[in-house]
Amino acid sequence: MFDKILIANRGEIALRVIRACRALGVPSVAVHSEADADALHVRFADEAICIGPAAASESYLNVPRIIAAAEISGADAVHPGYGFLAENAEFAEICAESGLTFVGPSPEVIRRMGDKAEARRVMAEAGVPVVPGSHEPLEKERRAVSLARSIGYPVMLKAVAGGGGRGMRMARSDEEFRRHFGPARREAEQAFGDGRLYVERYLESARHVEFQILGDRHGRVLHLGERDCSIQRRHQKLVEESPSPGLDASLRERMGTAAVRGAQRVGYVGAGTVECLVDPTGAFYFMEMNTRIQVEHPVTEEVTGFDIVREQIRIAAGEPLHIPDKPIRLRGHAIEFRINAEDPARGFLPSPGRIVTFHVPGGPGVRVDTHAYAGYTIPPHYDSLIAKLICRGADRDEALGRARAALDEFVVEGIRTTIPFHQALLRDRRFLAGAVDTRFLESFTPDTATGLLLAGAAGS
Repeated sequence: MFDKILIANRGEIALRVIRACRALGVPSVAVHSEADADALHVRFADEAICIGPAAASESYLNVPRIIAAAEISGADAVHPGYGFLAENAEFAEICAESGLTFVGPSPEVIRRMGDKAEARRVMAEAGVPVVPGSHEPLEKERRAVSLARSIGYPVMLKAVAGGGGRGMRMARSDEEFRRHFGPARREAEQAFGDGRLYVERYLESARHVEFQILGDRHGRVLHLGERDCSIQRRHQKLVEESPSPGLDASLRERMGTAAVRGAQRVGYVGAGTVECLVDPTGAFYFMEMNTRIQVEHPVTEEVTGFDIVREQIRIAAGEPLHIPDKPIRLRGHAIEFRINAEDPARGFLPSPGRIVTFHVPGGPGVRVDTHAYAGYTIPPHYDSLIAKLICRGADRDEALGRARAALDEFVVEGIRTTIPFHQALLRDRRFLAGAVDTRFLESFTPDTATGLLLAGAAGS
């Protein structure tokens, strides 16, 4: 096991890694920007080092400063969390060159899976279904339009190096495609430093379903079931649950087997996620692979009983998976609601500022992962996630009932949050029935939504 782990991240994921380190008896080192001097991950880590000003480019994305912090503290491993440098192959290489173990897959795997066109090719070779689309990056607009026409509209333009919805555009005609091609390239170049695009068919009424993968250095790869992440706004997930209401046992087994086969194909080591789209007929297609821990990993932890972050660290240290070699059985149902510092009544505008009151819910089957507290000032420089509410029950109805009570008990004052949005969602008949897809929020108009959103936003 490692002597000391530096956590190259902030917020709730930094705290989550600190807890896993404590469970393993490994000291942790927090890095922080000047804006995060009062953050909880700074307080609860065994050591803390300031690595720069508030801007992420000068702190959490500044590789030389992070490496220097690891060397100064005597850390021998770096956990990247999610976001920032978590899927940066160059950072993983620099860690290795500096004598540090990167808690994640190899730079080669990160690079291959980070190239979305290459990832599609690899998965297709492994026999995993992929959405019909281009096999190579598209350079010329004329060629791209011709390909889109042959695939059949509607289609999605996506950034080869993309993620988080940036560089994505949907087109239903040649005219729309041409109009989106230039802006999508520019957005991809600005966000990822890579303006290459690929195109794939847009699947109408599809679910977004992902499988949690774990692979060790001894050749063992397994999955821990799926998560349904169909409730999204602008390709950003808001709610995740396991198991998916849209999968039966047969489809779950076929998808899980395909996910493991794809991970084995690339020699995957660590925690990762194979993301798929499932159409109304039950056909599924590989979309992308995330080579890191996911925001929504607690959902899987709750229905399997396994500590995924602890397994991540053990795997990086060269240990075999500490999970029995038998089929994983999901226990009950779990659902996660992302509590963001955003105003749902104003188009989900960010709402940074000082939290005056912060009361988290409790009770059986209720878990809250957060770095926020009363008196904490949310800086405007980073993402808006301040907490994750995870509720588990013997079945979906019990999990939703606990979630409804927990959201009513969750009090955040001084800023706006997405709590009222989630309360409205839990009154929507289609959501309660599990009848959702990735475009669900485009027609989300429950009778109580407007009043809840406005009243809740005013009181938050």
